[in-house]
Amino acid sequence: MKTPSALKQLWHEWLQPLAVMAAIICPIKSSLADYNFVPTGSMKPTILEGDLVFVNKLAYDLKIPFTTVHLAEWNEPSRGDIVVLFSPEDGLRLVKRIVAVPGDTVELRNNMLRINGQPARYSPLPSAVTAGVPATERAVAKFATETIGERSHAVMVHPFLPSPRCSVPPLTLRAGEYFVMGDNRDNSKDSRYFGVVDRRLIVGKANAVIASVDKNGSGLPRFGRFFSALR
Repeated sequence: MKTPSALKQLWHEWLQPLAVMAAIICPIKSSLADYNFVPTGSMKPTILEGDLVFVNKLAYDLKIPFTTVHLAEWNEPSRGDIVVLFSPEDGLRLVKRIVAVPGDTVELRNNMLRINGQPARYSPLPSAVTAGVPATERAVAKFATETIGERSHAVMVHPFLPSPRCSVPPLTLRAGEYFVMGDNRDNSKDSRYFGVVDRRLIVGKANAVIASVDKNGSGLPRFGRFFSALR
């Protein structure tokens, strides 16, 4: 049994410094910057399973730590941004791409996106972008560069998998509403399933991959993805 003096020493040498660190770091992670480990492939080929992404929580606003209450706002999420958000369905943290913003009318026709009546443009995707996708998946998936306005990004579909949400009727977004989707269109639970995302549920912008491990393969680090920008 520890004596009072031993407990006091434990507090001063270990517990108190840890408590101070937690009191500093936790609010920073909550309001300024954070990281998000990605366990699923819903954002492939842009983000792979096992990627650790950096989240800039000051990209759009400043929140009260540990809440979704905004103290100040200076930017609005844009079409094409990759964001971390709380699912309006169950509160889970997700990484998705914004494809439509307030005032937009969004429509999906057989996995072809239309914004305000204008179809997105699709062009070939450089093979280097799909290099991290397992060869067995690359053999059956189809990849493209999707361009909406001036923003372009990679997408993929699985033409041989049944996808009940490959089409969405026209939907006009009201103030504060965003429509998000995964780049892996046939393997993503997103606004096609849980509806629009309220502005307050957007945590921040995912800017880069900090580190990465081959989660479904060797388990080794993928050094080529370390400190790589997301687009």
